[in-house]
Amino acid sequence: MLKSLAIENYALIDSLNIDFTAGFSVITGETGAGKSIILGALSLILGQRADAKHIKQNETKCTIEGVFDISKYDLKPLFSEKDWEYDDAECILRREIWANGKSRAFVNDSPVYLNDLKTLGDQLIDVHSQHQNLALNDDMFQLLVVDLLAKTKSLREEFTVAFAEFKSAEKEYGSLQESVRRNKEEEDYVRFQFTALNDAKLQPTEQDELETELDELTHAEEIKSGLFAIANLLSGEGQNVESLLKAALEKAHGVQGVFSRAGELSSRIESAYIELKDVRSEAERLFEEIEFNPDRQQIVEDRLSLIYDLQKKHSVETIQQLLDLQQDFAAKLENMDSLDEKIALAEKNLAIKQEKMVAKAQELSEKRQSATPAIEKELTEKLTYLGMPNARFSCRFRQKTHPDETGLDNVQFLFSANKNVEMQPVSQIASGGEISRLMLCIKAMIAGAAALPTIIFDEIDTGTSGEIADKMGRIMHDMSRDMQVIAITHLPQIASKGDTHYIVYKQDSEDSTQTFMSQLSEKERVAEIARMLSGAETTAQAVENAKVMLAPSGYPKGGEVVANSVTTKNK
Repeated sequence: MLKSLAIENYALIDSLNIDFTAGFSVITGETGAGKSIILGALSLILGQRADAKHIKQNETKCTIEGVFDISKYDLKPLFSEKDWEYDDAECILRREIWANGKSRAFVNDSPVYLNDLKTLGDQLIDVHSQHQNLALNDDMFQLLVVDLLAKTKSLREEFTVAFAEFKSAEKEYGSLQESVRRNKEEEDYVRFQFTALNDAKLQPTEQDELETELDELTHAEEIKSGLFAIANLLSGEGQNVESLLKAALEKAHGVQGVFSRAGELSSRIESAYIELKDVRSEAERLFEEIEFNPDRQQIVEDRLSLIYDLQKKHSVETIQQLLDLQQDFAAKLENMDSLDEKIALAEKNLAIKQEKMVAKAQELSEKRQSATPAIEKELTEKLTYLGMPNARFSCRFRQKTHPDETGLDNVQFLFSANKNVEMQPVSQIASGGEISRLMLCIKAMIAGAAALPTIIFDEIDTGTSGEIADKMGRIMHDMSRDMQVIAITHLPQIASKGDTHYIVYKQDSEDSTQTFMSQLSEKERVAEIARMLSGAETTAQAVENAKVMLAPSGYPKGGEVVANSVTTKNK
């Protein structure tokens, strides 16, 4: 429940700190006093968007803080999920808004995202304003009402999981079908490219080897001439390197007998002589191997031309990159070839998921429809109590062609307030006062099912008066046995039913107008109810009537029949 609300520098409010109590509280005040300002400030800590224009004139920042008793509500899982500090007795929501348009939100002094603040706020307070009566025209709202009263939460969660699994399988199947469509366009191209690369039978190192071989074939005569010259210089006719080294070796041997150190020179000359003979033999062998082969040269040139063409075509520089492309094309072809099998498996999985989802949707629909007779009966009884003895109400179900995230059902509320008038959709037939009474009855029925700590009615009594307003007040008072109920009202019949009474009023100073809110004493309540009864000038008769309305005996016991019906349903 809401324990207190503190507001600073918001609209016409300089500073306001008000405590709230359990049970049924009423808020009254003249038109334009600022009741909507209080509600607007409260909505900010419940996650509504902020507007810098709401900051009090000439101020740079406004702050709204609400303290809630959450001891009876299991909110710890939400706090754990969001990693917020948790106090099992109390929760503080705070909103700060600056004139530059920036704002910050806090839960127990920890900064939070606005969407998270709204998620928490939705579990703390249900604010029912006048425009929410229009929700009766909304099919989604009507379905939500049926689900709450039919207690379909666990079954709907199961359907939601089944529906999500079905949509995932449907997406996978559709993706595979799209792949088949694209593959039909790409397969010929991919297969052609793969075949060209595969037929080339490329080897990772062959380009370097072929380029080297082509150089040798192109310069065969030049190479043979060089090798011949080498061999001839080493051992050709006349003076050559080998004969000179041989002569040098003989001279070294000749002095070795008388000059021992010449032995080392002799060994080194002999090593050089042996090495050069080996070089000459190798040069002669290579000379014999090298030959000009135009046929082989043409083969090498053609092979390299093929490699260069493939590299240019695929914008790569190496054979390895071509081989990588070949492997990619092969993988694509393999994937294309296996798509039929994948599609068959995906289609089978989709059918299984669809069957499960439809079964859950039908089970959900059956539970909804089985609960509607009791819903219709209870709601009709409440409407009769509120002065509509001929009221009839029905939930009309129409099955969707295909289930969506809410199931198979479209639900429409049909209503008639008078005899011999055919039931029609609520939006087409109900007057403002009838809508207010219908909505209050629905809220009374779903209050317990929704398990909210607090519900706020903002002038739900629009279009009603007299005895009907009195009975509406009793229903709200009865609701407050299980939850905190706050009603903003202009009707004395409702205001007199409150356990606690607050008034919102304006005061003018020399340079400004301010809005205030305060809790009324018993004496002040009499004066306020009398004002509401008599209008501009409070009469003595109005004061006496106010005392009667506020006296314990002034709360008729006749409402307990309906009250018991409501509370029993909620429990």
